[in-house]
Amino acid sequence: MPGLTFDKRELGNLEYSLQREMLATDRRGGYMSTTIVGCNTRKYHGLIVAPIDTTDQTYVLLSSLDETIVQHDQSFNLALHRFRGVYEPRGHKYITDFEYTPCPTITYRVGGVILKKELLWIHKRTHLMIRYTLVDAHSKTTLRLRPFLAFRNKHSLSKANMDANVRSYPVTNGVKNRLYDGFPWLHMQLSKDSAKFIAAPDWYYDFEYQKEIERGYEGYEDLLTTGYFEMEIEKGESIIFSASVDEMASSEDIVEYFNTSIARRTHKIDFRSCLHHSARQFIIRRPGDRTEVIAGYPWYGVDGRSTFISLPGLTLEQGYKEDCMAVLDTMVADMHNGDFAGSASAEVAADAPLWFFWTLQQLESHIGAKSIWERYGEAMKSILGAYRKGFFGGCVALHSNGLIWAAREGYALTWMNSVMGGVPQTPRAGYTVEINALWYNAVCYALELAKKCGDKEFVAEWKALPKQTKQAFIECFYLNEEGYLADYVDLRGADKAVRCNQIIACGLPYTMVEQEQVVSILLTVRQHLLTPLGLRSLSPEDSRFESTYKENPIEQEAASKNGAVWVWPLMFYFECAFALQGDKFLAKAKEMYEAYDDNIQTYCIGSVAEYYDANPPFAPRGAFSMAWSVGALLYIRQLIEKQEAKAARAAKRSTKNSVKTSKK
Repeated sequence: MPGLTFDKRELGNLEYSLQREMLATDRRGGYMSTTIVGCNTRKYHGLIVAPIDTTDQTYVLLSSLDETIVQHDQSFNLALHRFRGVYEPRGHKYITDFEYTPCPTITYRVGGVILKKELLWIHKRTHLMIRYTLVDAHSKTTLRLRPFLAFRNKHSLSKANMDANVRSYPVTNGVKNRLYDGFPWLHMQLSKDSAKFIAAPDWYYDFEYQKEIERGYEGYEDLLTTGYFEMEIEKGESIIFSASVDEMASSEDIVEYFNTSIARRTHKIDFRSCLHHSARQFIIRRPGDRTEVIAGYPWYGVDGRSTFISLPGLTLEQGYKEDCMAVLDTMVADMHNGDFAGSASAEVAADAPLWFFWTLQQLESHIGAKSIWERYGEAMKSILGAYRKGFFGGCVALHSNGLIWAAREGYALTWMNSVMGGVPQTPRAGYTVEINALWYNAVCYALELAKKCGDKEFVAEWKALPKQTKQAFIECFYLNEEGYLADYVDLRGADKAVRCNQIIACGLPYTMVEQEQVVSILLTVRQHLLTPLGLRSLSPEDSRFESTYKENPIEQEAASKNGAVWVWPLMFYFECAFALQGDKFLAKAKEMYEAYDDNIQTYCIGSVAEYYDANPPFAPRGAFSMAWSVGALLYIRQLIEKQEAKAARAAKRSTKNSVKTSKK
């Protein structure tokens, strides 16, 4: 499939360019993100957004960097900002080209001046490097660089104040700044020894972030500039701007580091290579030998449920089994009394520990059943035991009928976890369809491994449960007249909403649903939920259905789980479809997978959004780069390849049989 392409004629059109955002990460939790024309439209945008301690909190240090070309005493500001409904300056009119690989590259033309800007976010460091190359010029040219500093949590906004340290302190070929105590120093340096820094501290007021305002949040910020760099640049010359929490020793070091780093970058030449690159951006290494998964950029941190669901696609599809195990080992190390810590705890995410078993099922094909049991068997047994005992006073617990009950006042314990003002926006308390499907799958898988590895005690203790759970599940959830699964069941009875959660119960390795029931469920899902970009979270025929994005945050949260299209449940839809239709589903599967190729050209370039509007044109929404969306597509790619390989083997056998028959 084709790679990323951009319409050069439309780069100056803000309706086009501001809808295209770029992201580069350092694999440690930090990132660089802005639009392809350099205009920040979110409070989460910035050239350096990075952690400053061992927590998963990240901070905007360097918000933006304005470039100005000076010729014949005339200044041309290449930057683009929005201030309360006004764009000023309007440097986007000088942009003639944008390329994404091997790093984001913008080309400007001002009269006879052609300037190329390459933005490189360094891996495993809090370090931004920008190389400016004067491709063409017919007279003396000066380059001026003005940094805008924030030094604030990415979820907050900076306001002009008297506490900020406006002084700049000299370092080799540049200056260092630290606006507030508790932050690291930001070293801003140039590869040109003759570059000068002119101190001119000033606050700029009311930067406007449209995306935040659209989301119903405050979107105005004040930023501090402590001065600007100025230097002459000659035709053919390259000058590198370096901004880092670590000081570079010399201009030679700056040049060498840039050249070495960019040489290691992979080229995003097609759809799959873009997905691979995006997948690697979610896997981060933190201090203390911790490997974790960022749930989504720009505002999410580490989330347990998302980690388990996304991990096989993010790692195993590329053969990174060591990364997969490193993440799992980090999470297992934090376990206590049969439960994971934080967002992976059953007390806040009733299904999260059960997704652990599904992840292990995918890992098994890479390391073997024996290794899985030896490495994770004790964790598996402790988790199952904890559900039997119950979490948080029995709010999440195994009942005598063999089903898992999950209900806690003020909490949304499933993946439909939107809560506003202490009120769940998609209440699903009780026996929930995917939680109980995951429970059955977990017990069956643990029993399978225990039998293979000779753990007779565990087998004796748990072997009777699956039959009981299956019987209760079918009686409780399968709606005979309607022909699909209830979404949840509480003391009032079954909730008959047609949601995507039921497909999980059909697509897990161990399922309680009979084949004829799966056929009926799949037809229902196709009729009500299937779209070109994923599965709706609720049928359009339901009175609670919301088709489009809402500006009000409360309405927005409700709509995201009451209609919005999600990518990750497609994994289980594909599992079911291939199981039932085999090769007959192959063409449709490829078509659905390839539909995302156009999608990665917008929103976050080279990645996949959190969710989409429920109806055409299925506009992307939520986090612009989401781990379980990317992981799901790579998982689906694996399913397609497995079916292709199976079809190829069948065709080969058929050819051999035909040859044998003809010889006879």
